[in-house]
Amino acid sequence: MAFSVALTITAWWKSDALPSTEKLRSELASEPLQTRIDKPDFDTTAGGITYTVHPLYEYDLYGLVVSLHDSRTWWDYIHAEWNDNLNVADLCVVWGKDAHSDITGKISFSSGQFVCNFQTDSQEAYLAFDQTRISNNHLLTDDPRLAGKLRRVRVGDQVHFRGYLSEYSHNHGFPFKRGTSTTRTDSGNGACETVFVTDFEILRAGGAPWRALLWVALALLCLGVVLWWRLPGGAGTT
Repeated sequence: MAFSVALTITAWWKSDALPSTEKLRSELASEPLQTRIDKPDFDTTAGGITYTVHPLYEYDLYGLVVSLHDSRTWWDYIHAEWNDNLNVADLCVVWGKDAHSDITGKISFSSGQFVCNFQTDSQEAYLAFDQTRISNNHLLTDDPRLAGKLRRVRVGDQVHFRGYLSEYSHNHGFPFKRGTSTTRTDSGNGACETVFVTDFEILRAGGAPWRALLWVALALLCLGVVLWWRLPGGAGTT
């Protein structure tokens, strides 16, 4: 039991570790593709709310997930207050040289309800980090299949998604509208990309082999509890 507890803690801690540089897919070296389009607005429904989506650009991105936010998490109150059921998840991703482990390994990333933050104590890592190669992506979908894929993403995964940089709005009880960034060189409020997703894939899952070991550790822990319960003098003795 002591071994399984230690393994569970270690595997859980390392299951979201960022991959080493040699494990990065070659596609992550490419810049996001953004193409102006003339696509009409369309309406869609999610969670009983009807939204109007205004597509601005086609968007295609390969990136390494360094932080994320699930809008269903218990402490997220803003999405509920704004009736925003279309924004399923936020993925903070890096690409290019920013994805290399000699940089990301010295930087810590975190996500809030609408933001991605990063910090480091290393002056060298800070100077090497290119802030035009990180983006926080508000991912929208009305497709339960795509929503399931988005919610299975973990930190350390290498992903590819396509869709439309879009504005979206509703008028359910009050006027609501969110926009999108259309450049990678901005920062602060309004700098996040809002993407209505049409295709999404995890190119390579991160955390190997720790994610598999986590299940092994949990199984061993359960087995240890059962055996301890059945031992003479254990908790199951009367």
